[in-house]
Amino acid sequence: MAESAVAAATDPFHTAELRRRVLAAWADAPARFREDANAEEDFALGGYRDRVVVELAQNAADAALRSGRPGRLFLELSEDRLTAANTGSPITSDGVESLSTLRASTKRDDHGSAGRFGVGFSAVAALSDDVTVASSTGAVRFSGESAGSAVADLLAADDTHEELALEVERRSGHVPMLRLPFPAEDTGVPEGYETAVTLVLRDEDSAQRVRELLDRTGEALLLALDGLAEIRVRVDGTEHVLTRDEGGPADLTTTNRDAHGERTTPWRLLSRSGRLSPEMLSGRPAEERERTAWRITWAVPVDAEGRVAPMPSDVEPVVHAPTPTDTALDLPAVLIGTFPLSTDRRGVQPGAVTDFLLMEAANAYCALLRRLDARSALDLVPEAKVAGGAVDGVFRTRVAEPLQDTPFLVTEAGMPVAPRDAVLLDAGGGAEGAAEKLVELIPQVLPGAWNPRHPALAALKVRRLGLAELADLLSDTDRSPSWWADLYATLSTADTTDLGALPVPLVDGRLVRGPRSLLMPTGDWRPTDSEALGVRVVHPEAAHALLLRLGAVEATAATVLADPRTEAAVRDSLDAEDPDPVAEAVLALVSASGSSTDDLPWLSELALHDDEDGYSVAGELLVPGAPLADLLAADAPFATVHQDLVDRHGTDVLRAVGVLWEFPLVRADEVALGEDITDDFDGDGIEDWADDVLERVGDPDLPPVVPELLCVADLDCVAEDRWPQALTMLAEGPLREAVTAPTRVLLPDGRVRDVPSYTAWWLRSRARLSGRAPVELRAGDAESALTGLYDEAPATVDREFARALGVRTTVADLLADPGGPDDLLTRLADPERHVGRNTLHSLWTAMAEVDPDAVSPPARVRAVREGTIVVADAEDTVVLDSPDLMPLLDGPMVIAPAALAGRLADVLDLDLASEVVTGRVGSAGRIRPVPDEAELFLDLADRTYLHHQSLTVDGTQLDWYVGDDAVHASGTDGLARALCWRAGAWSRRHLLAAALRDPSASARLLAEADLD
Repeated sequence: MAESAVAAATDPFHTAELRRRVLAAWADAPARFREDANAEEDFALGGYRDRVVVELAQNAADAALRSGRPGRLFLELSEDRLTAANTGSPITSDGVESLSTLRASTKRDDHGSAGRFGVGFSAVAALSDDVTVASSTGAVRFSGESAGSAVADLLAADDTHEELALEVERRSGHVPMLRLPFPAEDTGVPEGYETAVTLVLRDEDSAQRVRELLDRTGEALLLALDGLAEIRVRVDGTEHVLTRDEGGPADLTTTNRDAHGERTTPWRLLSRSGRLSPEMLSGRPAEERERTAWRITWAVPVDAEGRVAPMPSDVEPVVHAPTPTDTALDLPAVLIGTFPLSTDRRGVQPGAVTDFLLMEAANAYCALLRRLDARSALDLVPEAKVAGGAVDGVFRTRVAEPLQDTPFLVTEAGMPVAPRDAVLLDAGGGAEGAAEKLVELIPQVLPGAWNPRHPALAALKVRRLGLAELADLLSDTDRSPSWWADLYATLSTADTTDLGALPVPLVDGRLVRGPRSLLMPTGDWRPTDSEALGVRVVHPEAAHALLLRLGAVEATAATVLADPRTEAAVRDSLDAEDPDPVAEAVLALVSASGSSTDDLPWLSELALHDDEDGYSVAGELLVPGAPLADLLAADAPFATVHQDLVDRHGTDVLRAVGVLWEFPLVRADEVALGEDITDDFDGDGIEDWADDVLERVGDPDLPPVVPELLCVADLDCVAEDRWPQALTMLAEGPLREAVTAPTRVLLPDGRVRDVPSYTAWWLRSRARLSGRAPVELRAGDAESALTGLYDEAPATVDREFARALGVRTTVADLLADPGGPDDLLTRLADPERHVGRNTLHSLWTAMAEVDPDAVSPPARVRAVREGTIVVADAEDTVVLDSPDLMPLLDGPMVIAPAALAGRLADVLDLDLASEVVTGRVGSAGRIRPVPDEAELFLDLADRTYLHHQSLTVDGTQLDWYVGDDAVHASGTDGLARALCWRAGAWSRRHLLAAALRDPSASARLLAEADLD
């Protein structure tokens, strides 16, 4: 008995018996040796190779839980040794047996423990071949060297264990040391701790790996291991301390303190627990089926105000069960749960239990979000991921639907609301104030200060209320104008693209959709007369600059006047029951704005009170004492504006709205010169003017366009005897331009032509100068060819103005004027008009250049008969086209340059002389050579001619004749004429005749000709 007591003292954990049983088992069944060696190697070098710190911490946490007191863990790396000291229950024989027995943990019935597989301690074998576990109850050592010696002794004592020897030999003598514990002397437990595990590290690589693991040891361990309150880590003399505190405003606070300072992380926790049904555990291993309790905990870092804070960098985004696994869960929160794990404790195992726990985790996650600040809770909403682990994907699927119905969001009013019911005002920079304004109308609206682009809001499918939809929603909202002004102010920084239909209150009490074209009061202007005009004016208390950005117009006098509704009111004023309110409003606006009919031509349609106690439009009224009144015919349709309006508004304002003082100017833009020209401008004879213009520009296929048509109106009302005074008025000021400035016409092919203005065209035939139309007169300095045909215009009309009126100045202008050629022919046919021979020649020459289509064939023409100028019937007259035919004609002839005879005949629609003369030569001639002298004067067309003693053609004796394409002559003068006509040198006929009569004088005659 005394021997037993000694043995117990030196081997308190009965390691000898443990070794005996293991060695006996290996000896009896060498396969057991192989199995244990493989298992230890697999755990140490495989699944547990980097888990030594986690496994030692887990053992420390279990020891603390068994003692019922918060645990502390001390981890120290000093040179080649790693020491892990912890408080809590000391090591026991069962504990030693658990350390040395793979897959048979003594914690099977300890449901609160973290370790439960019996393999975690094998992680030390990855780093060390010499491990000592010391406690107040004793110490035990695991040594590769000692384990190898024990096996060697076994083989030496009995040579029948050949198979075991072969297995040991295959492993070069290496045996699974963790299966063979040895008693050890107490190596010393650090003061304040109950148990210490000491690893003599295998090499420098092992020391470096431990150093890295200790550096990464962070707050996640304290979250996962409830039993630990402190972890102190010391590496080569440098220390950092992790602590856990369950007091204070947060559910849990962890602190990481090192030489650089202290980091404190408050955590918000939410846990759920219960028991698993036997059916759910039916597919799990036997020992695991006995552990029916389950627990889920979510941990989220928060700041001092309770908002979600960034995750500490040393917390990995993985599932913790309870220590970190390799199963990814990429969330800004830590999930700790009793998930079923693979044997290496690295991966969560799929199955019914995992599915159940993930569903519970999803429900708990929703509950956790309700405990957090609503805005920061958005940061915890899982986003959709295309790629990810199986557990991560399943959790996101499980949590998506319950999150929709969890009221973890809050409204602008601070009330909880579920995402499915929430409304997000997507109004850009104006959302914050707008949400506050709209909370009465939309109780479920989220705070406007929230970022509408937060990805969580999209993931939650929160209904977005855009600005366009908001405008629709507000269309029937009854609120005060000031309420609307406040709303506009909140939306003033928003994108205005979708606010086109934003409701706006008007001064007349209406609420209209859309600010575009509304009139917004600014400055001192007040919409006192808006009701009479029907304009839409924003209520002054609702006025805001946003409305201007959205298309409203500042309500100045000019903009109110230019409003389409003002125009409509003016156009309808004559038919109104009481035109005075509209007239007063418009006259006041005209006075304030300085506008006139030059800017707004429709102002002339304003109905005004006239002197006959009726109403007339402004354009048909005269200002009392207007100069125009003295020019009008007695039946002119004009009344006089009532004197009361003159007294109250003044002559200038009345003239601005079109009340007549002088002739009114009328403008029209983009007038097409087509059949429907009267749709754009309806003036006396406007269609005839358009036809005249089309004739001038060549009558194109498409109608030309007049960009700006400026006309003087009411000229048809001038009294016949008042035209001198009327023309004096037209020749001055703005009216003059309407007469003298040409009208620009844009042709379809892009060309531009200038033509006489409509007013000038009208005046030239209707106005009166000395009792006659301007086109019936000539200017005092007109071309002499016009002197006998036209009477001179009065000198009182200046040249430019007279020319614009159509007073004749040049033959070219006369013939270019539509109707001008006909007028000239008419005057030439007047026997009372004196026309000299030279003048007539020049006029026929000019007339030959006229387009025949522009001339009406004359009934009578100015011609020559027997050398005398006469007026003859056109049907008896021919155009002389060859001088040798003149003796053969006994009727009147039109004589012009021979080269133009054919064209002139076409213009006048007359026959050529050569077309009516028979031209039969009745005498016989002899062929003679053309005298050599002729070659000195001409480029001869003929070298011979027919000499006649007496030349007769059609029974008439002639000196020469070339009508049959031969040269006939009866004398020297006749031959000279024939040769010169044939050579195209008619002017040399007299010179050549003289040379033929006296050939010796040829040289002198040539010298004289050189003087021409």
